[in-house]
Amino acid sequence: MMQLIVKCVATGFYSGLMKPFPGTWGTLPALAIAMFLIKGDLATMAVATVAATGVSVWSSGEAEKFYGHDARKIVMDEWAGMFVSLLFIPFSYLNYMIAFVAFRIFDVVKLPPARQLERLPRGWGITMDDIVAGIHANIATHLIIYLLDRYYF
Repeated sequence: MMQLIVKCVATGFYSGLMKPFPGTWGTLPALAIAMFLIKGDLATMAVATVAATGVSVWSSGEAEKFYGHDARKIVMDEWAGMFVSLLFIPFSYLNYMIAFVAFRIFDVVKLPPARQLERLPRGWGITMDDIVAGIHANIATHLIIYLLDRYYF
């Protein structure tokens, strides 16, 4: 029973089993939760971020026992990273889509120290590179929003 729970949670309620690009598919439920349930409420976003990070470290560490280290099916780390990407971002569908695209780019590119953090043991290594990608995406999103406000709108 516990293995079934771990698989369900670690795969982002099975969104990580979708192909191609399971990381992108696995990020979409977190984006939907943020867009349609949290809707920019900072306290709720902060709680969701901390909760997703903790759940990711635990479930990813357990899931790697049968999927392997940082297997593409494990996407709860994407949820944590996506929520970090959205912290302090003014709520709008455009802003959240910018953060989503930025997060996916930074998650793939893995700027320092993300690549180095992947070497951490178990669920920490699986999760922390996405947290760093989320921080990078958050900064980039703030910059893009600033530039759009200043030069476009």
